[in-house]
Amino acid sequence: MAALRAFIERHPRLMVLTGAGVSTGCGIPDYRDASGAWKRSPPVRHQAFMASPATRQRYWARSLIGFRAIQQARPGPAHRALAALEARGRVTALVTQNVDGLHQRAGSRRVIDLHGRAEIVRCMGCGAQRMRHDLHAELAGANPHWLSLEAKVGPDGDADLDGLDFSTFRVPACPRCGDGIWKPDVVFFGDSVPRARVAAAFAALEAADALLVVGSSLMVQSGYRFARQAARAGQPIACINRGRTRADDLYALKVDAPVDATLTDLLAPG
Repeated sequence: MAALRAFIERHPRLMVLTGAGVSTGCGIPDYRDASGAWKRSPPVRHQAFMASPATRQRYWARSLIGFRAIQQARPGPAHRALAALEARGRVTALVTQNVDGLHQRAGSRRVIDLHGRAEIVRCMGCGAQRMRHDLHAELAGANPHWLSLEAKVGPDGDADLDGLDFSTFRVPACPRCGDGIWKPDVVFFGDSVPRARVAAAFAALEAADALLVVGSSLMVQSGYRFARQAARAGQPIACINRGRTRADDLYALKVDAPVDATLTDLLAPG
């Protein structure tokens, strides 16, 4: 903790990069274990979702059950601590790989949602947007017998409903264009982060004194590239994360400890 406090004192303009470990204490599971390996099957890929009606039926059926975890989640100690650091002028930008919106709900204002926001859905045909809870209400009305199912919740609002027949699950098309595909306004695996969002994150990194990684294994290139860029630019990097990360050889400081307790202690006097 002394080394972490000293790092922040030496680098008062931090860009913070957060991952799933910030939200696991809020009831939203993560994808990877302490070694960086998958805990479960990888999530649906963008290409499969767009190409296969059966894949979309499976996705939305599981989401109808699993998304409750994100809807019910509340900001945890790590979210509140990072918002407090921003309020003290220590965080100039917060780039998150999470799609749960909990940083904003905790009070952070300088947030770049790298992978989008899960509570919004977008028509891939005409670009129409709606709130996800509105689509879920329509899904529930069209598939009422699915509401009684219970399953283990997975990351990003998924649920383990494997082994069921999804062929009768009804997924509505976009009413504005008639046949558009509804997709969460998030970056699926196999898709690319919008260029403007990436550019904004790199600009925020360039303006910062240092990078602080919190709760991310950085196994995905979309997050790892910021650690690589900071290292190339000679910007110091600190990390708070349990277990191995892809950028372990790039850090000036690594704190292998729970993020909630570490960030809470960091704000304590002394």
